[in-house]
Amino acid sequence: MKRLTASLAFSLATLALSCESPVERPPPPANGGIHAFANGCYAIDATAPGSDDTRWMTRSADGLAFAFTARELESASRFFLKPADLGTYLFYDEEGRYLVAEEGALLREETLASDILLVDDSYVSPAEWELEVSAHDAERFQLRHRVSGHYLTRTGLTPDAEAAGVVALYPVNDCREFPELTLDAEGEVAPPSFDDGSLFGIVDTHSHLLTNFGFGGGGIFHGAPFHRLGVEHALPDCTQFHGREGRADLMGYGYDQGDAVDTESLLVAAVSGRLPEFNHNTEGYPTFSDWPSAHDSSTHQTQYYRWLERAYMGGLRLIIQHATTNHVICELVTGTEAQPVRYSCNDMVAVDREIAEAYAMERYIDAQEGGAGEGWFRIVTSPAEAREVIGQGKLAVVLGIETSTPFNCFPTAREGYPTCDEAHVRAELDRYHDLGVRALFPVHKYDNAFSAGDGHRTIIELGNFVNSGHWSNFTQDCPAIPTVFDRGDVTFGGLNMPRDEYDAPPPHDMSGFAEDPIRTLSPFLSQLQEPRLEGDYCQNAGLTPLGETLIREIMSRGMILEIDHLPRRSYVRAFEMLEEADYPAAGTHGLHNDGQLYALGGISKVGLGRCADPDDPSAMTRSLRERVDLIRAAGGYPAEGFGFDLNGFAGSPGPRFGAGSGCSTPQSNPITYPFESYAGDVTFSEPRVGDRTIDFNTEGMAHIGLMPELIEDARRGGATDEDLEPLFRSAEGYLRMWERAEERGAAMP
Repeated sequence: MKRLTASLAFSLATLALSCESPVERPPPPANGGIHAFANGCYAIDATAPGSDDTRWMTRSADGLAFAFTARELESASRFFLKPADLGTYLFYDEEGRYLVAEEGALLREETLASDILLVDDSYVSPAEWELEVSAHDAERFQLRHRVSGHYLTRTGLTPDAEAAGVVALYPVNDCREFPELTLDAEGEVAPPSFDDGSLFGIVDTHSHLLTNFGFGGGGIFHGAPFHRLGVEHALPDCTQFHGREGRADLMGYGYDQGDAVDTESLLVAAVSGRLPEFNHNTEGYPTFSDWPSAHDSSTHQTQYYRWLERAYMGGLRLIIQHATTNHVICELVTGTEAQPVRYSCNDMVAVDREIAEAYAMERYIDAQEGGAGEGWFRIVTSPAEAREVIGQGKLAVVLGIETSTPFNCFPTAREGYPTCDEAHVRAELDRYHDLGVRALFPVHKYDNAFSAGDGHRTIIELGNFVNSGHWSNFTQDCPAIPTVFDRGDVTFGGLNMPRDEYDAPPPHDMSGFAEDPIRTLSPFLSQLQEPRLEGDYCQNAGLTPLGETLIREIMSRGMILEIDHLPRRSYVRAFEMLEEADYPAAGTHGLHNDGQLYALGGISKVGLGRCADPDDPSAMTRSLRERVDLIRAAGGYPAEGFGFDLNGFAGSPGPRFGAGSGCSTPQSNPITYPFESYAGDVTFSEPRVGDRTIDFNTEGMAHIGLMPELIEDARRGGATDEDLEPLFRSAEGYLRMWERAEERGAAMP
């Protein structure tokens, strides 16, 4: 009824317009082109092509519609122009209403639907308008409605481009600010370098900005780093996806409990699609009562673009963005109807989408900053390009892939997918290289055609059982090398029956899992309830011949080989291949093979200590110092960066104070505000997320934007700038590794 009334009001207003005397339009205001209106306050007028008779847009008498009926600028509606993409805007008026076109009428809407809220990947908002230079007047513009493709006129929309209204945008005051999160930082980022010419800046070697587009793109992982319609749609309440009190967040519950997860409770929850007890508060923007909380909440966004910008202002200059997802987890939560999806659970569907959305995020940030190339977030495809970007004082972003079945290379062939052979691997590497991907994990969590899975325990064991159709393949006959995942007890002891042939035909048919997970797993209930196996277990298989081909092909292209998800046997063979080729690699979960990785020119990652010691001022940088000493001893560049793995279900640095602190001794000298960045070019104030103030001292690094606090906390704990310098040389260190990879790749046959 409201839409019908608004449409009628719009029709009556345009009818009355035809009976009025003309109003001569003023000269067009000076402007900087279609991108220069970003985040500005404007009124809009329109004339028909060839006419000088103008009217300004204003709301209807009942407030339900807009029409070009105002005869003077002072009576016009005032619009905040929020970019949705380069050259595309939302028109947001002084009372917080949007200009929306539906069925020809210009409506005035208070709230918008979106692809996320509708769980509809095809949905395009009727509030988006593409600003173009007018075909009839080079000093004025025309507006194209994005979803319909029609053009704005004095009386509505037309499909005829020649009839598009000629519009001008007039600067005005007193607009209502578009909803957005605060930055809580002031200053101009300077692009300093070190005296020896090395780049200044920190690298986050392992990141997942766009996990919300993984897992079928529903709400299994909730919250986006940006959204065309703004923060209200990027970070909304998660009840729709995680259920009341977060009880449908099965994935978060499984990950956040870690090794302490109650497997029986988790299995019961999987059957019902709901957890039996309160899990988390769901409020998003603007309340944020529980999340973001990166150190203890795995399934909520922690890298919204404004938070990432705050980290960049604190010295972050290079980030490796890995597309990630997991088809079995997606099939579990959707097959039990716990949560919806927008598209296929297939790993590579999500990877393709995350790559595309990384470029969309680059455009979105460019649009906020006034045009293509103007933003601080730049995707790069070579170390030379990264050096140029960082040298300009911007954030360089490298694209990578971290998923269980790269290129749809399942552990055994599946109907409907191409044969995974050497030709397929080469073709897919070439395709993703053309898309800008430069870093790749051969394996992640589950068995695939390249290698056994990484040996991760708990719920991952069950997922790999579903993925492969094989019993778990753990043994205590293990290579004596360090490992992140491939170690320790076997959670589901009843599923473990080691096999001699890795690629033997699977004994179990799991093809029905996506349709009905519970029915598929029910025959194995007794095995699932058997006790864990205690001891140091590892995978009983390593790299396959095709896995060795993949590694050689990655090296021959000078790409960045990520090795820390390889199980122990695969890691040993991969390292033999790296040494044979004298090729560097990346250990972004912290492995370095007792320093041998650094001898090859490779990089790893490190963290800062979370507890100060009054008797040791450098206690919080001890691990950094020891790591840099190891790198120097191996002849490497003395620098090491972070690898936060945010949005990757890995947690983040916790607090030094309060109930969540893990410190055994009393702590002193907490962070106070304001404080200056390490470089001294930015001043940080108390961080807020909507209505909530985050206390780093008692909450830890709740999102990426508190990276400056993490560094300042080390300084408050006694670390000197000299102690921290290797962190700020880490972008340089990463690029030297990448340059070495390109050099060695070019030298390979």
